[in-house]
Amino acid sequence: MTRKRNKKVIVAMSGGVDSSVSAWILKKKRYQVEGLFMKNWEEDDKKGYCNSTADLLDAENVCKKLNIHLHKINFSVEYWEYVFKNFLIEHKKGNTPNPDVLCNKEIKFNMFLNYSIQELKADYIATGHYARIKKINGKFFLLKGIDINKDQSYFLYTLNSMQLKRILFPIGYLQKSKVRDLAKKIDLKISTKKDSTGICFIGPKNLKNFLGRYLSEKKGDIVTTSGKVIGKHDGIFYYTLGQRQGLGIGGIKGEYNIPWYVVEKNIKKNILIVAQGSYNKHLMSIGLIAKDINWINNEVYFPFFCRAKIRYRQKDMVCKIEYINDKYIKILFDLPVIAVTPGQSIVFYLSEKCIGGGIIKSRLPLL
Repeated sequence: MTRKRNKKVIVAMSGGVDSSVSAWILKKKRYQVEGLFMKNWEEDDKKGYCNSTADLLDAENVCKKLNIHLHKINFSVEYWEYVFKNFLIEHKKGNTPNPDVLCNKEIKFNMFLNYSIQELKADYIATGHYARIKKINGKFFLLKGIDINKDQSYFLYTLNSMQLKRILFPIGYLQKSKVRDLAKKIDLKISTKKDSTGICFIGPKNLKNFLGRYLSEKKGDIVTTSGKVIGKHDGIFYYTLGQRQGLGIGGIKGEYNIPWYVVEKNIKKNILIVAQGSYNKHLMSIGLIAKDINWINNEVYFPFFCRAKIRYRQKDMVCKIEYINDKYIKILFDLPVIAVTPGQSIVFYLSEKCIGGGIIKSRLPLL
């Protein structure tokens, strides 16, 4: 990150440790720093699903401590229109969408970026993402964060070189433990605050109840791959491929006592299909078809080999990418992969460089 005196940067302040330390680092580097708190959800505080009120208070306290001005803006309408509607539509199709990817694309690095540059006359925006940006021969490239356990480039593959030119990731060069140490060093009360994840920062425990407010439940059968009914599901959109927990399937007479996993969702028949063992053949895929592809620097020539991941924090896998048409590409894995999930993202890498990604449309089963 090049040091530029007196350049104005707007930091997306979430009230968390990462954005707070990012703002502090930029102040130390002599940038003209201001914060902006985005409210992306109009919650019913009584339900307790979202914490924007508490997060705003934390952001205000941090900005007061760092002596920076905090702007506030409400993107709730835009979030509903461009992120949450898609989230519901994909769930109804039986897919498992990733709202973090879409929120980054539509809200943080579109609405927030444009507002900061155009309305607040900023030179840059900054966020607390664990990723890095490197300028090579006049172009800007997205790199993995130094902390491999926290690297968030997976969620940022929809960016392009022109956007990267205006973005700073101050903590991308740090380990998470160092970020928390810095928060303690500068005496921020939020230094031990837990990380926020998921849609509207709702954890997995609350997601089922939350979805139930927007999608009508329709109970159905849980069946084995041979067609035997062994249980009931609460609504097919609550489950994802590869899921083991929450199926309510105990020991079954005549079956080995091995955990059951979701291997398919039949939307038309409203049945959840399961098989035993995480490495069962029904859960394995030799590849997938991807759509909505974005190449960060538009420098790809098919076919080619690279590494990819189909979920956050997964170890990179070797794969071959083939061109199908302008809408779709085919990805073939070097080895069969577990639980390829339509709706999730596949993200591509050349060494530490993130070159792009797309949405998983369908999987190519082992069978």
